[in-house]
Amino acid sequence: MTTSIERLREILMRDYQLDLDRLSLDAPLEGLGIDSLGVAELLFTIEDEFRITLPSDAVPLATVGDVARYIDELVAVQHGEAQA
Repeated sequence: MTTSIERLREILMRDYQLDLDRLSLDAPLEGLGIDSLGVAELLFTIEDEFRITLPSDAVPLATVGDVARYIDELVAVQHGEAQA
């Protein structure tokens, strides 16, 4: 089973042409060349890929790890509710 961080890294490599070795959990998105518009686009992709709905509230996502943890939280809540 593929983890959310592995799937996130695949998205970042595919959509942003980033090398895997740059995608550590503490890698800053801005340092990877992903600005605020890029983060918004990434979040739309995450919604589709992970089949989750992102809340409208802004969440500070500074690193690859922040994004992975955010995905894990949303998947747990939204997919957990679907199974209950």
